[in-house]
Amino acid sequence: MTCPRVILATLNAKYIHASLGLRYLLANLDTHGGAGLRAQAVLREYTINRPVKEVVVDLLETLGPAGEIAPQIVGFGVYIWNVTQTLEVLCLLKAARPDVKLVLGGPEVSHEVDQQPITALADFVITGWGDVSFAKLCRALIDGPRPLMKIIPGEQPPLDQIELPYLEYSDADLAHRVLYVEASRGCPFKCEFCLSSLDKTAWTFELDRVLAALDALYQRGARTFKFVDRTFNLKINHSVRILQFFIDRLPASDAAPSESLFLHFEVVPDHLPERLRVMLAQFPPGVLQLEVGVQSFNEVVQHTISRRQDNAATEANLRWLLAHTHAHLHADLIFGLPGETLQSFADGFDKLLAIGPHEIQLGILKRLRGTPIARHTDVHRMVYDPEPPYTVQHTGVVDAATLQRFGRFARYWDLLANSGRFAQTLALLLNQMPEPSPFWRFMAFSDWLWAHLSATHKLTPEVLVDALFDYLSRQLAAEAVRQSLLADYIASGARANPRALKGLLPRPVATAPAPAHTLAARQTRHQAQV
Repeated sequence: MTCPRVILATLNAKYIHASLGLRYLLANLDTHGGAGLRAQAVLREYTINRPVKEVVVDLLETLGPAGEIAPQIVGFGVYIWNVTQTLEVLCLLKAARPDVKLVLGGPEVSHEVDQQPITALADFVITGWGDVSFAKLCRALIDGPRPLMKIIPGEQPPLDQIELPYLEYSDADLAHRVLYVEASRGCPFKCEFCLSSLDKTAWTFELDRVLAALDALYQRGARTFKFVDRTFNLKINHSVRILQFFIDRLPASDAAPSESLFLHFEVVPDHLPERLRVMLAQFPPGVLQLEVGVQSFNEVVQHTISRRQDNAATEANLRWLLAHTHAHLHADLIFGLPGETLQSFADGFDKLLAIGPHEIQLGILKRLRGTPIARHTDVHRMVYDPEPPYTVQHTGVVDAATLQRFGRFARYWDLLANSGRFAQTLALLLNQMPEPSPFWRFMAFSDWLWAHLSATHKLTPEVLVDALFDYLSRQLAAEAVRQSLLADYIASGARANPRALKGLLPRPVATAPAPAHTLAARQTRHQAQV
């Protein structure tokens, strides 16, 4: 095929991400658009860091000369993380090839459509589900009659009428990228900051069909599976069967590293029945990652945003997972929710930290288009950035300076805690400094670090080692601080020469590689996929 009839394109956050949504559209072109359309379609994935002009040049080269084939359709997947760059691409592409039909879809353009510059540039916008609607639109543009409406509400078919997309993953995808898969769509919960709150329920794919597709991927060599289901443990019968599928495929203990499995699931924190516990306990270290959306322990805030969460069950389940499984626990908290003060968030942070998940991911509330969180704007005096990602700027109980301060806290927490590089030294910081709790101890360090460095990015491990030494040795014995930093630095595998450790580092020698499941290595592997 020299000139494709259809190009499906998106700008991913990182190369390692592979667009599941576009692969669904490709897989369903023949089923819902008519036989032969898939053979005339190509996939083009870029990253948001690639220069826009390079993206446009590649798309123009892929389209070929104007007039050689008509009409040609370019469909873009638009998300909160790529809408700004995609708008720039569309401006240049539309100017160069006004004959090309531009179709937009994705969560960012499924709501508040008339208010967005990017939708003004499009010929058509599909809101909501696009699996069937995109294929039908392509066939209508090719064969007629052309749709009369620019905005096309996405058709939601029964899941058994949607072709699964996993054959669209290439061998290169299997070798180098995260494979996104799903066993269900939707969510029955109504947390108002999330687009899934608009769903009436959750829908499950026929499980034998999903497992057959996963087995085909496994047979082709896939070993990394990231499930995008919003609530993996909602339907326990399905969860148990999926986990058993992977338990049956666990490699032998002496297998090559390339054979090791890596599985990611997002789970509801307060729902962990015994049948699920039995399955989770069977996975060895380094295989299983569970993302647990705690978001807030403040019951008043939970009620305000329509979040149902049993805090006592959440705590008990997290403690059980840490004590009885090898799962890597990644827990999320959101700052800036309506009514959440800095102190109440600090209390929740300290509670979660005491439980001990391997990572605590700190986010700041974003007003995703279409989410019900907007109903609190007036009452709670919520002000959001008008530009993506629409982060809250201040609330009725948190001023702008505090939100900026917390943003620095979150960034430094990623570098020091979530990186896994500073385990011993972080314990000194969180437990032995004079502030009243771990949250405020880290906040004091964050404030000091910002005052001294005026930077939150491009901070090397060596810069952080020296900063930690300077800060901690003001209150703690310098030699104890130095020894903790030395142990952390050597364990991390870093090989430079921080000022605080001069003369203490051993000479480089050839050593066996560290086990794949060490904390720093495990964190690095995870963060590459976020």
